[in-house]
Amino acid sequence: MTAMMTTGAFLAGTNPDVVSAAGGIQQNAWLLVAFPALGALILLVAGRRSNGWGHILGCATVIASFVYGVLLFSSIAGMPEGGQVRELHMFSWIPVNALQVDFGLRLDPLAMVFVLLITGVGSLIHIYSIGYMAHDQEGRTGRDNTERRRFFAYLNLFVAAMLVLVLGNSFVTLYLGWEGVGLASYLLIGFWQGRPSAAAAATKAFVMNRVGDVGLALAIFLLFANLGTTQYTEVFARAGELTPGVLLAITLLLLLGACGKSGQVPLQAWLPDAMEGPTPVSALIHAATMVTAGVYLIARSNPLFTLSPGGQLAVTIVGAVTLLVGCIIGCAYDDIKKVLAYSTVSQIGYMMLAVGLGPAGYALGIMHLLTHGFFKAGLFLGAGSVMHGMNDEVDMRKFGGLYRFMPITFATFGLGYLALIGFPFLSGFYSKDAIIEAAFGQEGWRGWVFGGAAMLGAAITAFYMTRLVLMTFFGEKRWEKLNAENAPGGADRAFHPHESPAVMTAPMIVLAVGSVAAGMFFAGGDRLVGFLAPSLGELHEAEHTAIPHAMIPVLTVALSALGVLIAWLVVGRKPVPVERPERVSPIVRAARADLGGNALNNLLAVRPTFGLARGLVTVDQKGVDGTVNGIAGFLGFSSGRLRRLQTGFVRSYALSMLLGGILVIAALMAVGIPT
Repeated sequence: MTAMMTTGAFLAGTNPDVVSAAGGIQQNAWLLVAFPALGALILLVAGRRSNGWGHILGCATVIASFVYGVLLFSSIAGMPEGGQVRELHMFSWIPVNALQVDFGLRLDPLAMVFVLLITGVGSLIHIYSIGYMAHDQEGRTGRDNTERRRFFAYLNLFVAAMLVLVLGNSFVTLYLGWEGVGLASYLLIGFWQGRPSAAAAATKAFVMNRVGDVGLALAIFLLFANLGTTQYTEVFARAGELTPGVLLAITLLLLLGACGKSGQVPLQAWLPDAMEGPTPVSALIHAATMVTAGVYLIARSNPLFTLSPGGQLAVTIVGAVTLLVGCIIGCAYDDIKKVLAYSTVSQIGYMMLAVGLGPAGYALGIMHLLTHGFFKAGLFLGAGSVMHGMNDEVDMRKFGGLYRFMPITFATFGLGYLALIGFPFLSGFYSKDAIIEAAFGQEGWRGWVFGGAAMLGAAITAFYMTRLVLMTFFGEKRWEKLNAENAPGGADRAFHPHESPAVMTAPMIVLAVGSVAAGMFFAGGDRLVGFLAPSLGELHEAEHTAIPHAMIPVLTVALSALGVLIAWLVVGRKPVPVERPERVSPIVRAARADLGGNALNNLLAVRPTFGLARGLVTVDQKGVDGTVNGIAGFLGFSSGRLRRLQTGFVRSYALSMLLGGILVIAALMAVGIPT
């Protein structure tokens, strides 16, 4: 148990006023969501009238939510042991016969660490966006600086939806936030409407997420059909009533939902394309919010996965495969944001691997999620700072030697890079090595396979991230050659690298501090593991591992150092060509093609969907429309022929009446009826 928790529990147990104050803070926890939601509403309704102050309001609402989150976190941490989980009923949401869903909040350690991550990192990204979006023009929105207000409204909406997702006390409430995050991400990724690529990326993200969303929805239906409830407390208490087959189906469907939202194999292809949005969006989606939702879903559903060994194994396999796929593809890209995007795919794979290990890894996956939130947000904001000073250029082959011109960006980015590759005593070292050790602690072949995959991923991560740093900040100034080639007619495209303003660098510095110290703080005395115990259970450490405990950190650091050395030999010692070489090895070609990720999605999702759509159109046109049109044609033809009998002449009607009467009399006589 942490020192904070112990002290808080002591105070709460001896001072009734503290308990009363904590209860009041918790009772108004809905304010966490209300602040950013209200900000989004005001900015969207006020329209252009808020252009001058909309960004200030957008930042203020998220900062207010963060401040309240800190108070709420302190109140939860200060509660006595056993009282750190609280359910708050807000109102009756869906009172329909047997389906009774109440809208409520669940305040527990797992929810609170996510609240601090979302609002804390989200606040820094909001502040950074003031500078980054200050001169948003270039035909992206068609107007100079008039749409920044709309951007902050979408950011507020995103934060509010994510808070609903992590604070909800039922799977249905989680699904509401889940879909809200999907909508907000669609709006943010496609924010620059003038770019067809941005619109395509937003659509791709929205559609591919729907695939995962169907899995989550079906899992919720199965839970309700078998247990009659979707409330976490009731579902987890009665999880033992589910048959193994139903439990496996539910966990696999939950995993499908997590794969869609967190960009895991085979639904990872949308995530790198999401880089078409403004860089703050990339930081918000890839670091602290959307992509972590899948990890949260698995961790929150831990009682279900603990009872389903098959579901746990599936999560672990997906995580191990994804972390390697992300690493390998990240080696082949020259786009600085896409390299970081595939780094996110890989790091989320580590988290999924951890939570797939069950009680041996739930808390470790969350710890890596938190440390990743610091250094990956810092890396994305650093990439945005580089772009800010390089005319929005993203091709690393056009950079070089920027450390002299952007010292703050270089320092903060460098610390994030070291944390990501697991440099000793930085945040990634503590969280990633703990996952690798837990993976090696699995029995039999699993320890060697999953532990080996995690350790290999660490080496490849060191390679592609070192390559990124060398190409961006070191070596010759390739942009000077490009300036000379474009002069004098291309003066408007010339590169003039410079440091970003303080409103952008200050958040980067804060995140750099977290990249250095967060891991040590979380791991020290098992602070985070102990705090999360009421939500995730006690951490089960393996007594024996495939490799001795003491050797795992040494081997991991050694392999990471080897990755750094290889990157220096390949990139650092040789001139980097401005144009990307076309003659490359088959492995590089495969990596550039996303290892078949898009092709697989086209085969499994896009083509069947289009085929189904074409089939339904054919049935509609030939079947439904054909039947309707055939009946209409027949009636039209018949009515046209009958219409000719209506001549308007009395003698014709009299003749037809006479003939009709004769026919009636003849029929009566034929059947023997007397006339």
